[in-house]
Amino acid sequence: MKGISVAEPGFHELVLGGARSGKSRLAERLVTADGGLVTYIATATAQDEEMTERIRHHQGRRPPYWTLVEEPLALARVLQAHAAPGHCVLVDCLTLWLTNLLLCEDTRRLEREKTALLETLPLLPGRIVLVSNEVGQGIVPLGELSRRFVDEAGWLHQALAEVCDRVIFTIAGLPQILKGPSL
Repeated sequence: MKGISVAEPGFHELVLGGARSGKSRLAERLVTADGGLVTYIATATAQDEEMTERIRHHQGRRPPYWTLVEEPLALARVLQAHAAPGHCVLVDCLTLWLTNLLLCEDTRRLEREKTALLETLPLLPGRIVLVSNEVGQGIVPLGELSRRFVDEAGWLHQALAEVCDRVIFTIAGLPQILKGPSL
């Protein structure tokens, strides 16, 4: 895998895939290959034992020298605080962030946070790798909230794909480059 120099200003990547597709592991390999400073932004919140175990699994794979920032809602603000030349920021995962916002009592917060992310990302220095679940390949789900989640995720991914330098779709641990330089 060819590394992207974190000295390059603003190289941004979107890594998509289904559950257990290998997208997070790929993203971790991408930023580890640079050998520089990494800030890991975790959007998950442990609300049950199963999610707690998933979080533990991800924590066990990360090098101890990475900086961890847990932020379930204000992603653009945290990216602004941690993005820097010569630095990698890994966000895992956007669909959990989206879920947190959909369940937020402030019904307008999702639109504000999404707009902030899409306006902020192109301006940020350093390498930023965004991980997200591609959920729009199955059947249309039952239930208004589930359908809204799928719609919002799809719109978010389309908008991010426009502003990211590289977009990767991961399936069975195999990365498929949709946009940008090869690995």
